[in-house]
Amino acid sequence: MELVDTHAHLDEPAFDPDRDEVVAAAREAGVRTILTIGTTAASSRRAVEIAAEYECVHAVVGIQPNYAAEAKPGDWETIVELASSPQVIGIGETGLDRYWDHAPFDLQVEHFRRHLELARERDLPFVVHCREAEADVVAELRRAAESGPLRGVMHSFCGDAETAAACLDLGLHLSFAGMLTYKKSSDLRDVAATVPADRLLVETDSPYLVPHELRRRKKAPKRNEPAFARFTAECLAESRGETLEAIASTTTSNALSLFRLPEAAT
Repeated sequence: MELVDTHAHLDEPAFDPDRDEVVAAAREAGVRTILTIGTTAASSRRAVEIAAEYECVHAVVGIQPNYAAEAKPGDWETIVELASSPQVIGIGETGLDRYWDHAPFDLQVEHFRRHLELARERDLPFVVHCREAEADVVAELRRAAESGPLRGVMHSFCGDAETAAACLDLGLHLSFAGMLTYKKSSDLRDVAATVPADRLLVETDSPYLVPHELRRRKKAPKRNEPAFARFTAECLAESRGETLEAIASTTTSNALSLFRLPEAAT
């Protein structure tokens, strides 16, 4: 059984003491591939560097919406440059966020559109961050779809059935993270049960969103890791009445196809 963690942040300081061990533990747990995601120009550059260090790691580069206001002159040009790196297989994370008030919303929209255009130009999938901005994100995706088919993923999806349907209609994949496992997420599990099999992905969003099964243990880990992708996959399988092996096969095949990853595990 193999899994692909389609969204992790291996550049985070939480992994600085033992990044080698974290990657090795993921491989031991059956995670064949990890996508490490940039949130700023600097973290995107670091993501590319990390991907160059590990055969099983690939990079996605972009400026996350909450950091849009912090972007300095030249940062976007850095993202454009990094997008040509052989380690880069996607653009993002990008998107919109109305939960945190870290960046003016019109600036977030401007950045979102830039990322979507860059992804189309480079023929790369895009990774969407969405928090309390579902209608806005769908509107922007529909705008982008006027220029042609979309190829991307709603990362750590936590929207309702209506949002899921709109994103699926636009051709996107939905990726589920540790939030799917939380007790309060019964509605989200109901949504996950209805997603077409060929649009499902799993992720950890590590070091964030530790799965419920681990959080409730006496010695709960302080951070999430790619190795813990199995817990979300198990929850997804249970929600859909499928086996873990079936969900692993489905989500891995989907990730390989969307991100054009090599078929053979490295």
